[in-house]
Amino acid sequence: MSTHRIMQLFARWHIWLGWLVGIPVLGWTLTGLVMALYPIEDVRGEQLRSEVAVIDTADLILPDRMGRVSSAELIAQVDGPAWIVTEADGGRYRYSARDGSLIPPLIEDEARRIALAAWAGDAALESVRYFPADVSPTDLRAPFPAWQAHFADGTNLYMRADTGEVLAVRTGWWRVYDFMWGLHIMDLQTREDTSHPILILFAAQAVAGSLLGCALLFRRRKAKVRT
Repeated sequence: MSTHRIMQLFARWHIWLGWLVGIPVLGWTLTGLVMALYPIEDVRGEQLRSEVAVIDTADLILPDRMGRVSSAELIAQVDGPAWIVTEADGGRYRYSARDGSLIPPLIEDEARRIALAAWAGDAALESVRYFPADVSPTDLRAPFPAWQAHFADGTNLYMRADTGEVLAVRTGWWRVYDFMWGLHIMDLQTREDTSHPILILFAAQAVAGSLLGCALLFRRRKAKVRT
């Protein structure tokens, strides 16, 4: 097959692949642009979280009724320092670092106080709401129960119900970013699967189309003589 014929085939394939992947490529470019507009620290709302308090460890004690554990972390909370313990079966509990007692899960009043202590923004706290594990909010998507503190500027602050840990700050821009990320990886349901057949297929087609386009750059065009 002549070089001219091969180039004609490349051009035809390039056009068809362009029609197939044009919209996905435009979507990838647009969503990538939107996600790049703000630093990831601003998207995560790190500027809206207060600084972590320093803990004086002079008189702290370890819990004496723990079973087999995989980790233990000391954190500062509104009612004093606490040990966040992850047991061998995956369960997470918190113990007072002052007397070693097991601290029960959050109730609304404590969730409100934790949210206000963790908040560094200017907006007022509007509501505090409990979410069980099976109805986790779309901007959290956690497999465990949590408390949501909603502020007047639209920001949501989430706390883990069983330990009182501050999990995340979800601003309005974070929700835009999250939606764009779902479009970018073509997974609007979980927004976590970055290796599924549809994404791989379109990416492979985009690569093939780009390679064909690069090959066509070297095609020699013969000038036609006008009569």
